[in-house]
Amino acid sequence: MNLLLISTSKKRALHLQENSHKDKAEFQEAKMLSVSIASPATLTLPPKPKSSIPKTSFTGVRIQHLCPQRLPSQVTSFRQPSPSSSVVMMAKREEEMKEIRAKTTEEINDEVVELKGELLMLRLQKSVRNEFKSSEFGRMRKRIARMLTVKRERELEEGINKRLSRKLDRQWKKSIVVKPPPSLIKLREQEAAEEAEKAA
Repeated sequence: MNLLLISTSKKRALHLQENSHKDKAEFQEAKMLSVSIASPATLTLPPKPKSSIPKTSFTGVRIQHLCPQRLPSQVTSFRQPSPSSSVVMMAKREEEMKEIRAKTTEEINDEVVELKGELLMLRLQKSVRNEFKSSEFGRMRKRIARMLTVKRERELEEGINKRLSRKLDRQWKKSIVVKPPPSLIKLREQEAAEEAEKAA
């Protein structure tokens, strides 16, 4: 019985090898036919890449994804800020925070409203494609964030929790009187002065 099983398994192995050789031969013939259709002047075959995969009796199509490796020179390098510039930036930030902490909460609220109006004016200038400083967006946003941080610090000192803080914030937003930002007021004054000069 064991001999019979061994002999059948050998027959199967031989049969599989013959079939794989036939499949390879058919594949080579099909490849040759596809190559012979094209004219020899226009046909350029890429060189075969040396594959590190060991050869097996696999008869299917092997798809190998070859990625070009980055050389050390191609690796993008991000510019690190110099230590002196970061020290200057930190000093400016500390100075600004001292200035904000010196203000009262009402003054902080008024300035936050003004800065948000200025941000709106900048967005309008951007949409109309007028000239504006794009760095002003970041500067104003940071200033607003620092002011709100100081405001929240004061609330924490008073013992106001997050929920009550949000409630007070909503009340404050409802009580805001909408007024034009300082830059718009200045622009209107300039236009009025120009019109007065033209009239005179």
